[in-house]
Amino acid sequence: MAESPQPNDPRGLRPAPAQPIGCFTNVDVGSPQLAGSAKPVGTGWDIVAGGADIWENADQFHFLFHDIADDFDIAVRVESFTPAHLYSKAGLMIRESLESGSAHLMFFVFPDDEPRNNNLGAYEMQYRPALGVNCQAIYPAVTPPAPPEFPAAYPNSWLRVARRGHQFSAYASTDGKTWKQYAEKELMLANTVKVGMALTSHNPEVTAQAAFREYSESK
Repeated sequence: MAESPQPNDPRGLRPAPAQPIGCFTNVDVGSPQLAGSAKPVGTGWDIVAGGADIWENADQFHFLFHDIADDFDIAVRVESFTPAHLYSKAGLMIRESLESGSAHLMFFVFPDDEPRNNNLGAYEMQYRPALGVNCQAIYPAVTPPAPPEFPAAYPNSWLRVARRGHQFSAYASTDGKTWKQYAEKELMLANTVKVGMALTSHNPEVTAQAAFREYSESK
């Protein structure tokens, strides 16, 4: 896994805050059993979500987003995460549409470092390359019994995704300044996409909650 680029690289600096809270729309995707919500709080939002999962060929989750065209660089700090399931997910979502089976890329955190199938650690990248097909995941290289390479660090679990054409680069940080690259993925998403924060419970009968703070973006 590569370290963060140098400051003269356009990917190298955390983007400055650009979008006021009022520019975002929040919506339930995939008709979850329990409705979600997004409440502005200080430098970010408290999001509540139901939903079965963001995975396989269709998703159920709560999404706070707006449209972005062309290249971008976005980041957010997940301050706290109250899960409803081992696989509750909170993170940055880049999505072609609000259809439940939309193509997307998501870089997210789990509530803790408990082992989950191929993942030791809290961070994970997943993507659906086309409408209605199954998702795939990119896991950390480190496996048990080694300590996780990308551990949970609440209240400072930072996420960042940069888009350059069809190349998406994901980074993690514990201070929002020094970034460690998690993964890169080439994905043929539309030029204009829906970008923001996503949360899913993974337990249709119980909501999860996450505090997203200091969201920022730049072109």
